[in-house]
Amino acid sequence: MRRSTPVTGLLQALLLAFVSVPAFSYEVAAVSGGGRIEGKVSFLGAVPMRKVIPTKDREVCGSPRDEAQILVGADKGVQDVVVYLKDVPKGKAWGPADKTPVLDQEKCIFRPAVQVIRAGKIDILNSDPVLHNTHGFYGKRTAFNLALPEKGVKITSELPRPGMVRIECDAHGWMLAHVYVADSPYYFLTGANGSFSITDVPPGDYTLVAAQHFIGDMELPVTVKGGETAKLAIELKKK
Repeated sequence: MRRSTPVTGLLQALLLAFVSVPAFSYEVAAVSGGGRIEGKVSFLGAVPMRKVIPTKDREVCGSPRDEAQILVGADKGVQDVVVYLKDVPKGKAWGPADKTPVLDQEKCIFRPAVQVIRAGKIDILNSDPVLHNTHGFYGKRTAFNLALPEKGVKITSELPRPGMVRIECDAHGWMLAHVYVADSPYYFLTGANGSFSITDVPPGDYTLVAAQHFIGDMELPVTVKGGETAKLAIELKKK
């Protein structure tokens, strides 16, 4: 068996450290004369649908059904859009740490379908009496790949890098969720009416991103002035 030399081992350790550390570092600093960004995310076209056809475990997973790819309310507001400022070097504090976030699997559906967390731990839970193989991806790179064989099994994993993580179940191919790992506290996850508000933003010029898993990312320039509110109307459009 070929043994690693000390140099090879050191290089492997350095490479592991490099890929594990977030590429962007946020600095907490006092914000004087901060501004606010407010707006609404809307979608005006026909709501795209997908056909979900459970091919196994139907007693748990249910019957074939249609699911909306974009959750649009009566006033055309879009739910579950991650709105955030890109590459903010420093600003307000994160606030008190939340409980460890949970991604549950119930009736072969990920709950919640979209969430925003800080870099760190996440609990993956199986609430179904069937095997789920929960697989998370940063792009094409595996973030975690966990077998949860029975009801009540919970495994704690790590999401150490900022960015959008796509999560699938290898046992039930229609299951899909997204976790956005934030690199700063300047984000908002839209509710049923599609509105958002980002507060205590240091004055300056920024790029605001509206990320929706079916549409993709939309980027808009925004200027924040001290003590003022910048208002944006964002219309998602299929590419």
